Amino acid sequence: MIKEADIQKKVEEIGRQINEEYGDKKPILIGVLKGAFMFLADLLREIDIPLEVDFLSIHSYNGKESSGVVRITHDLSLNIEDRNVILVEDIIDSGRTVSYILENLRTRKPRSLVVCSLLSKESRRVVDVPLNYVGFTIPGVFVVGYGLDYDNRYRNLKYIGVLDDK
Repeated sequence: MIKEADIQKKVEEIGRQINEEYGDKKPILIGVLKGAFMFLADLLREIDIPLEVDFLSIHSYNGKESSGVVRITHDLSLNIEDRNVILVEDIIDSGRTVSYILENLRTRKPRSLVVCSLLSKESRRVVDVPLNYVGFTIPGVFVVGYGLDYDNRYRNLKYIGVLDDK
């Protein structure tokens, strides 16, 4: 669906935007594990302003479907109070998971909180969430690769492909 070269070009573009918009604000980029780790790693290489990185681990999927229940399985180690936070996601589907994360992070009183997602499935959105940086808008199909998985497989693909039901 999305070639490696196209992903890298888009990551460079998003990195440039963050450089321009954050300058000396020293943002904290929070990667949502496990899916966003490849996107976050590549994005970090494109950002040349001072920043910090932390991770959240969330569980909300059962196979190919969202369970509707979101659990934090690994919390932040950094204090985000009065900090500029960029939440980095691999994909925004229904919006439930990112909405839950945003509500949770807002209770920690960041100065600003925005969302950066490599992929967005607008056609499947149930909860409206603001997305400040979006790589690609894709149809409502199940995708794997570049960190995205199906039962912990296919994360290592350098591209993003549609999972064949076979």
